[in-house]
Amino acid sequence: MKVAIFTDTYAPEINGVARTLGRWTEYLERQGVPCRIFAPEPHASAVPDPGSGSPVERFASLPFFLYPECRLAFPSLSYVSKAIRDFRPDLVHVATPFNLGLCGIHYARKFGIPLVASYHTNFDHYLSFYNLQWMEKLLWRYMEWFHRDCNSIFVPSPATMSSLKNRGWDDSRLKLWSRGVDPEAFHPELDRELFLARHGLSDCGFLALYVGRLAPEKDVEVALEAFERLQQQEPSSRFVLAGDGPSTPDLKEMCRQRGIKALFVGFADLPVLQQWYAAADVLLFPSPTETFGNVVLEAMACGTAVIGAEAGGVRDTVRQGETGILCEPGNVKAFAEALSILRKNSELRSLMGRNAYAYSLTQSWDGIFGRLLDEYRLIKSHNRTDNGDICAKNAGNG
Repeated sequence: MKVAIFTDTYAPEINGVARTLGRWTEYLERQGVPCRIFAPEPHASAVPDPGSGSPVERFASLPFFLYPECRLAFPSLSYVSKAIRDFRPDLVHVATPFNLGLCGIHYARKFGIPLVASYHTNFDHYLSFYNLQWMEKLLWRYMEWFHRDCNSIFVPSPATMSSLKNRGWDDSRLKLWSRGVDPEAFHPELDRELFLARHGLSDCGFLALYVGRLAPEKDVEVALEAFERLQQQEPSSRFVLAGDGPSTPDLKEMCRQRGIKALFVGFADLPVLQQWYAAADVLLFPSPTETFGNVVLEAMACGTAVIGAEAGGVRDTVRQGETGILCEPGNVKAFAEALSILRKNSELRSLMGRNAYAYSLTQSWDGIFGRLLDEYRLIKSHNRTDNGDICAKNAGNG
């Protein structure tokens, strides 16, 4: 079996989609499944990555304004056509609905290759944060058109699946592709006192952590306002934000004006990210737009309780009162009360952390990827056309 993956974000970009796809291609290689990835050139500031080893065809690109980690690539169609004919994939997987995703759909249709998609981002949820609500109907028409020829559409959480079913998407084509966590990379082990001292936080009485992109759709202001209320009760509390994005200057100014004791550490990669997770008393994650929320499961694997928005994929991962506390999206008072509860009750906080860690151990990447590969093979078996012959027959059509 051979697989062509078309994506508008890929390593070394730092986001959940790129990391998930990187892990997936590594898994396919270990299973002896050849892959070819079609992806944009990364942002100039991206840290070089050795990659998974699979051939990656790169194309010039510009950032997409709603989600700069996804880039609008400008592929050479003649080059892609030749690459597909030469590689002769048994399956085309489109991971993003932008230029390269469109390119993948075009050549899957052209050469009669089975087509699947993965749905990673609720772009419609972003629109209100950018005053673009008027685009919602157009966006959904496009998304429905984009996915219409897919044999299967893989979604990351039951909440996302339910949302798409409610929009009338074909139930039989929606398949769950959840997310896992690497217990060797994310774990509770840490010399907490030494780590906090290294970062000037020896006097920290309670540490809240946010991990993720700093952008309007993440509702980080809600987290800062909630923490501000906690800080009034417990002045030695500190809030660390690991991430970067377009909202960073405004968030820093908000903290300066209101005296919020927040430390912005920028993007943190392993092993530093694991250390922040393990050092934190809670992960404070108010984003209401997640289809899954990888950072939530990573924090849980580090034995950290989660305070999150009761929305999207986060509510499928966090068990209310067992591994964390879910709050009404945008409700500063609810998030502040949750912070207060877990600050005052260290036993409950520890219990939630232990439960979170235990749950994370059940979320094996290999098990999740094995089920996805089974789906790939099932689709191939139902589409027994020899795609190599189809590609050869179309060789002269460009």
